[in-house]
Amino acid sequence: MLEYRNVVKRYGGVVAVDGISVKFDAGRINALLGPNGSGKSTMMKMALGVVRPDSGEVLVDGMNPISDALKVRRVVGYAPEEIILYESLTLTELFSFLREVYGIPREEAEQRIRFLAKLFKMEENMNKLIGELSHGNKRKILVASALFHNPKVLILDEPFSGLDPEVGRVLKEMMRKYANEGNTVIFSTHVLEIAEAVADEVTIVYKGKLVAKGSTDELRNKVRAADLESIFMKVTGLESDLKELLDTLWGA
Repeated sequence: MLEYRNVVKRYGGVVAVDGISVKFDAGRINALLGPNGSGKSTMMKMALGVVRPDSGEVLVDGMNPISDALKVRRVVGYAPEEIILYESLTLTELFSFLREVYGIPREEAEQRIRFLAKLFKMEENMNKLIGELSHGNKRKILVASALFHNPKVLILDEPFSGLDPEVGRVLKEMMRKYANEGNTVIFSTHVLEIAEAVADEVTIVYKGKLVAKGSTDELRNKVRAADLESIFMKVTGLESDLKELLDTLWGA
């Protein structure tokens, strides 16, 4: 479980997260949505303790990511949107390093490596330098690394970016299996069709504020919209902005 209690984060004069209180329950796939600059990535990084809130509290499985940093990092798996990897290592060396970091017994780690390599179709790349691999393969490595230590809370920032359809389908099924095992899965995406198809619950943030939360059906009934795209446009106010822009262009 991941919970934010009246959390605020500022970067200079910009309020990235503005008093958000929200809970992401275990056993569910949660889609965190919002336009660029809405605070999604900041929220995700706060769960790992990479970003410290200015006020409020973040709780991961009942623990504070700042004061309980080591314990939290053992229960959270995080794949950032930006690709940050040790490019001078091979994939085998990277997993060996992660095994040491998380204290996973060798035999258990080897089983997980074989499973993840097969799942994400990386067997042929295990002894290649990470820096030589494609963007799509690096994205797969980020997700596999987040899963490697079997975390209770899995946080994926734009995980489908750069993935081919087959691997994207595998990832969706993996997320469902992971949630069904009682873990918390949170992911962000700009592809609303993916969020609508995969997520049990949708959380929409805009300009640092929470503007909607619920299942797609609940939000559809509440907002009176046909699909997630329409819900998103209405609750963020972008629908009226778009109409105004189009009216201006058509009237020009």
